[in-house]
Amino acid sequence: GNAMTVTSGRSSFRLQCLPQSDFPELSAGSFSHIFRLDSVALKGLIEKTQFAISTEETRYYLNGIYLHTHDADGKLKLRSVATDGHRLARAEIDAPAGSEGMPGIIIPRKTVSELQKLVDDPDIAVTTELSDTKIRFTIGSVVLTSKLIDGTFPDYQRVIPTGNDKKLIIDRQSFAAAVDRVSTISSERGRAVKLSIGEGQVTLAVNNPDSGSATEELAADYSSDAIEIGFNAKYLLDVAAQLTGTEAKFMLADAGSPTLIHDMADETTLYVLMPMRV
Repeated sequence: GNAMTVTSGRSSFRLQCLPQSDFPELSAGSFSHIFRLDSVALKGLIEKTQFAISTEETRYYLNGIYLHTHDADGKLKLRSVATDGHRLARAEIDAPAGSEGMPGIIIPRKTVSELQKLVDDPDIAVTTELSDTKIRFTIGSVVLTSKLIDGTFPDYQRVIPTGNDKKLIIDRQSFAAAVDRVSTISSERGRAVKLSIGEGQVTLAVNNPDSGSATEELAADYSSDAIEIGFNAKYLLDVAAQLTGTEAKFMLADAGSPTLIHDMADETTLYVLMPMRV
């Protein structure tokens, strides 16, 4: 019927139930593609890009990770991309057998969060089945099925700069620690940090009319023309947290153009940050 009775000892509960027909039917229809992924590889695709997923509901097509295949110089890659319009993250691995010709899909943010909790065991392979409307992950005894976001992910390639010729190489941990320290002066975490980049050094500065100012100087490998550029402090820290190498590589153009950030230990992963006015 439409009610359920639960009894335990002297307690009894009568709970109203919803009609069985209201439960979404996710198993209907077939999956067009099926492939197996190493859980470590899948975790990397998720964790390196998840932070850049947009939370702005009006642009719903940015509320997830875009998973698709891409031909990189004759080698097929499986790529994950996320962007919120201010920053972009891209990771890739060699495309597994069975993923050829798969549709580009947008996996919702909530599904990504649940999936991340399930791929902790490095010894378990993940079977992925997908169509253009839904996706199913089988991880050990757990099966996670989700609808996909029905939308078109923008042409992200257009925002990845290709002509940035000013190269900055800096120690990742020292840089992240310095950004963290100087940004404590700002009233909001999103306040811009100004980077003054010159021969062999970077000076980070934050000015807050209410609480003061902070500067810190770091040694760096840089030999191009001097440049001043501002970034959201939180965005810099988010990117730094994903890098695994000891050094980060920034490719810059000018104060008003997007900057490209590479992990020196993983050239297949890249990040794009839009600058802030300082």
